[in-house]
Amino acid sequence: VQLVESGGDLVQPGGSLRLSCVASGISFSSYHMSWFRQAPGKERELVAAITGDGGRTDYADSVKGRFTISRDNAKNTVYLQMNSLKPDDTAVYYCHAVSLLGLDNWGKGTLVTVSS
Repeated sequence: VQLVESGGDLVQPGGSLRLSCVASGISFSSYHMSWFRQAPGKERELVAAITGDGGRTDYADSVKGRFTISRDNAKNTVYLQMNSLKPDDTAVYYCHAVSLLGLDNWGKGTLVTVSS
């Protein structure tokens, strides 16, 4: 199982980024996918989650209205569109996959830095 994130970058406050996570080695459409983030000195926190069929999404209160999670099961890819970025969004963003049996996997992360 491999989860590979990409799209992290340095962006100014108010800017946008789209993160991608490509999964391999799993039956992607049967996995619940999430994005977590971990800022320096802080615990890892859930940012957004999406069910296997994409029918339901959930967001942390801190990103509601600014971030959108989506998936393309044909491409084994989950996305995180991040708009109106703030310095507090600076963190390493991790892709997380959980199967119906509760087996989970993590990517290695991609760094997002929001700074002027």
